Amino acid sequence: MSSAVVQRAHERAHLNYGWLTSRHSFPFAGNFDHTAYAHGLLLVNNDDIIGVGNGFDTHQHLDTEIVTWVLSGSLVHQDSAGHTGVIHRGLAQRMSAGTGILHSERNDTRRADGTRATEPVHIVQMWIPPDESAITPSYQELDVNAELDAGGLIILASGMPAHRDHSAITLHNKYAALHVARLDAGDSIILPDAPYVHAYIAQGSTTVEDIGLLSTGDSLRIKGTGGHRMRATESAEVLIWEMHAGFR
Repeated sequence: MSSAVVQRAHERAHLNYGWLTSRHSFPFAGNFDHTAYAHGLLLVNNDDIIGVGNGFDTHQHLDTEIVTWVLSGSLVHQDSAGHTGVIHRGLAQRMSAGTGILHSERNDTRRADGTRATEPVHIVQMWIPPDESAITPSYQELDVNAELDAGGLIILASGMPAHRDHSAITLHNKYAALHVARLDAGDSIILPDAPYVHAYIAQGSTTVEDIGLLSTGDSLRIKGTGGHRMRATESAEVLIWEMHAGFR
């Protein structure tokens, strides 16, 4: 049965801790089964703004593919497998928790290059499950600004065999792909045609064929249909999951 459901920005759960403002597309805080609320394979879609000198201290993940996308500012990553890096706008980043990994994510005051952070960091963090449990933890990042500036929809992260030679970074799930586009007003893209599609308007506004206007913080959950045309009504940045499997 096909469906297309819009979740408006004001309908998402909102947490404000002072140092962190977070909006959740799916239930996140508390003890519950993420899969019960998933759309396709997408378990988490958190939009976080983290103040200078603050962040998520060291914590553990298991059997999760975590993709972090920076909208503004920069985020310092460190993990127990020895990976470190500063994630900035246009840098695709994936961490596979596998058998277990500890990591921290902070808008640290001092950067590795000696500069100092002066602004909050704004990120979208997304989780999907891996194909197999208990894989070796791993980390990957790649700057895709040049590809984004060229226009159109690019494959940011994928484990799908058809995308093997076209994806910026790899996911350990052969049924999922994450696409991203930076659009100028008037630009358009075609949403993937897949059993499950999740389109998140990270910035700006768009119209979607047969759906209507989607603005910053809105998302579209499509099931059993696809191929809709999305057109930017102003400069926009969109994150689109294409998923060929689901939990139910």
